[in-house]
Amino acid sequence: MKSLIALRLFIVFGLSLALFACAKTPNPEPQKQLEAPLASLSIGYQKAALKLIVAKKNHFFEQEFANAKVAWKEFPAGPQTLEALSVGAIDFGYTGDAPIIFALAAGKGLQYLASESSSKQAHALLVPPESTIKNIAALKGKRIAVTKGSSAHNFLAETLKKANLTWDDIQPIWLSPADARAALDKKAVDAWAIWEPYISATELNGSANNIFDSTELSDTYAFYSAQPKFIQQHPESAAKVIQVLNKTDQWIDAHPQETAQILAESTGIDLAVAEKVISKKPKPSTVQILTPEVLTSQQHIADLFYQLKLIPTQVTVNTAAWDGKN
Repeated sequence: MKSLIALRLFIVFGLSLALFACAKTPNPEPQKQLEAPLASLSIGYQKAALKLIVAKKNHFFEQEFANAKVAWKEFPAGPQTLEALSVGAIDFGYTGDAPIIFALAAGKGLQYLASESSSKQAHALLVPPESTIKNIAALKGKRIAVTKGSSAHNFLAETLKKANLTWDDIQPIWLSPADARAALDKKAVDAWAIWEPYISATELNGSANNIFDSTELSDTYAFYSAQPKFIQQHPESAAKVIQVLNKTDQWIDAHPQETAQILAESTGIDLAVAEKVISKKPKPSTVQILTPEVLTSQQHIADLFYQLKLIPTQVTVNTAAWDGKN
């Protein structure tokens, strides 16, 4: 009898332990590791980077990253910006659509941080006022100035495609924007593929005629690219960068005249030119993680460049895009 009672007590005790074990609170998920404080933030910009120019003037990044040393570095175009990014000279920077494709095809270490819509009038093909070239079909055999690896490179590729021409039908002259403008003035080239604010400057002073612009092409985007290490080590800071850019966009739309003055002072262009540039800006121009539409657009450029043998290897865009997660 005692043995039976002992056995029953043992069974009850065992069941109690089992129930207690089942009722225990499951182990909590490991807490997300806090990112290290950001000690410095180096930003690459150019004359076309309106948001960054305004943010620099208004100290928006310095306010958001009060405990970090913020440094600004100006570049003539996207390719130079991305070269600096790939060697760690800046943390993030602004470019058009094509430079990133060229950089990725060359194996440069960088990542898409975010994008924004470009103005429908962001690019144009300019010719001297007295030029006999009146349309893009007349570009065959002509010398066309363009900055290699820039967004104008893609614009020119799409323009030739629309005109049923190939790169073999023209003579590309690889020049920086400043050198290209001088070459056009001296008639050393027949046409110039370029972006803002150079387009508005020539429109206002009558130094060139616009025979074709990006309003006749598909939507394009501008990009903020970053070092992969910056995004990996400072994802919260990367997200804050996007927030500051959108805060800046809202400020620009609310202060168009002040924005034009900042742009004129920062770039050395006339105020009237700056005002014209601002008038072409999409409102709003939201900065965001790359959407499927943007990824598709970039992949189209990558595929076109590979097909035209402008890049040596195929590029898969979505592998280089940040998804916004930590």
